[in-house]
Amino acid sequence: MNYLAHLLLSGENPDCQVGGLLGDFVKGPLRGDYPAPIEVGIRLHRAIDTRSAQLPAIRRLYPLFEAPWRRYAGIIIDITFDHFLANHWRRYHPCSLASFCNGFYQQLAKQQALLPPGVLYFSQHAPKVGWLESYADEALLGTILDRVGSRLSKPLDLGHGWLYVERHYACFESAFTETMDELNHFAAGFLARENVPLNQLKATDIKA
Repeated sequence: MNYLAHLLLSGENPDCQVGGLLGDFVKGPLRGDYPAPIEVGIRLHRAIDTRSAQLPAIRRLYPLFEAPWRRYAGIIIDITFDHFLANHWRRYHPCSLASFCNGFYQQLAKQQALLPPGVLYFSQHAPKVGWLESYADEALLGTILDRVGSRLSKPLDLGHGWLYVERHYACFESAFTETMDELNHFAAGFLARENVPLNQLKATDIKA
């Protein structure tokens, strides 16, 4: 799963959401270097990645890619799912996507002293360009994928892989819905076991 999905699945605790983003950047054992809710978010991120890799709905998408694109299918699927989530946001969260993202950007800015360089870059640039919100625009998906591809060990024009999503759009959208239903249930159970409040941040707490 990609950034936006991990934030949604992290629940309404703002620091847990920060951990949901940090999960892509913090590696190795957690030893209390971050506040407890942030570390819960990191552990949840890792658990979601492990769980999603096992889901039949996602595994069914891999054969839709031809070589050599199948090697990069996981990246393309993750970003595609953020595209569907952004477009169906109201199905999963009571706040508008813009309000949710703005609230998260504000919370992330409060934690700048703790952020690794990659997340610090995100925190400084994401509010300016509407980074998370941009996944909703299908016209930008090729560019977004190309940016990801440029950071691979062997840079690749990953945007060309969007062709397979366009070709099988309905299959990807169906897999997204099935996956989100499963992962919402999975994440809620994880957070309940960790005793993380689910409604700590309300829409009225978010500054426009």
